[in-house]
Amino acid sequence: MSEQKLPMLNIESDEQQLQTEIDVLQMQLSEIEQKVFVFESTLRSELANELVEVQELTVLYKNQKLAKKEKRLAQKQRGKNYTPPTSLKPLPKAVKVHISEVDEKERKRLYREAMLYVHPDKFNMDEEQADLSTEVTTKLIEIYQSGDLKTLQDYHAHIFSGNTLVNIAEHKGVKVEQRSKSEFLKNEKERLEKLIEQVKNKYTYKVLTEYPEPMIFLEELKLYYNDRISKLRRRTRVG
Repeated sequence: MSEQKLPMLNIESDEQQLQTEIDVLQMQLSEIEQKVFVFESTLRSELANELVEVQELTVLYKNQKLAKKEKRLAQKQRGKNYTPPTSLKPLPKAVKVHISEVDEKERKRLYREAMLYVHPDKFNMDEEQADLSTEVTTKLIEIYQSGDLKTLQDYHAHIFSGNTLVNIAEHKGVKVEQRSKSEFLKNEKERLEKLIEQVKNKYTYKVLTEYPEPMIFLEELKLYYNDRISKLRRRTRVG
């Protein structure tokens, strides 16, 4: 008498199907991200001078506003009833050190590379500067102007180690071992679908997919940044 075979459950086949869908989504996400990365890198390379100048002028403008505020404070200090706050302390000025021509070339390379990486604009023509980006670029300019190559190397490494301006997805902590494999795969599929949607919502992706000639966007950006630079130059003009 032959053994009677039990019908196989569909769990394994369902998990295989989910894994197949996940593999397809991962491939799709990778392809989209690569296309956007190459396009944005091209734009960033073509706009390198404009991007760096915008950040330098932005930091200069903020410093000038701070200087005006300090000047008004100094005027108040000359009044009879002024009580100085205990928390305000003057910041020491950076002392520029002498460095060799080779070190100077390396400083410029590190500075320019880092400045382009932490630049807040994502080519969406948004006037608002991110607070974190301004903080990082201010520090970067300060270190560069001080002439300290070692400090600049350390800060460059800090930036490119993903410690600044990196969007990291928050993983909320349900342990994998406490969930079934199928639950994990379903969540993984949903996560990838959301990431794909986020990338597709980027302005540069829309340019790539909707513009007949995507590089036309470069000319639009040049006009945009030249206008911003012109306005910032007027705002920071002395005298």
